[in-house]
Amino acid sequence: MFSALKSCSARARLSFVAFALIGMAAGWSVPLASAAAPGATPVYTMSPVGWVRKSGGRTFIEIERRYQPALMGVEELKSIQVLYWFDRNDSPEKRAVLQVHPRGDPERPLRGVFATRSPLRPNLIALSEARVLAVRGNVVEIDGIDAFADTPVLDLKP
Repeated sequence: MFSALKSCSARARLSFVAFALIGMAAGWSVPLASAAAPGATPVYTMSPVGWVRKSGGRTFIEIERRYQPALMGVEELKSIQVLYWFDRNDSPEKRAVLQVHPRGDPERPLRGVFATRSPLRPNLIALSEARVLAVRGNVVEIDGIDAFADTPVLDLKP
């Protein structure tokens, strides 16, 4: 992987190393395996930025305190897109399912998972739109979401 760097200038090599270190410090995953093994599928890692919380019939997105500054302006939005991980469907068998009957109804024709909202997918990323009710510190109250309590949240988007 690093053999390609040997032909680069010292400045280019230093830039590469600095970028890699900054990325690792920021929690980025660098797909080094793809460079070491041509044709290999790169593997990326993600960490939740927060968690779905449910209490007393109310739903909240609790953001990790270190990401609280990223909530600036969210209180002004009417709604947000919540990207989360279908963590309770994470098994090799469930990830291998590529075709389903929509809504689990065998009367409906079989479709590819990319043409459905099925929780069975190769990458278990879910997307739901939610109305923003309030923002208090690192907690966003929303009108509801089709996710279980304690589901990991990957990102919020306007």
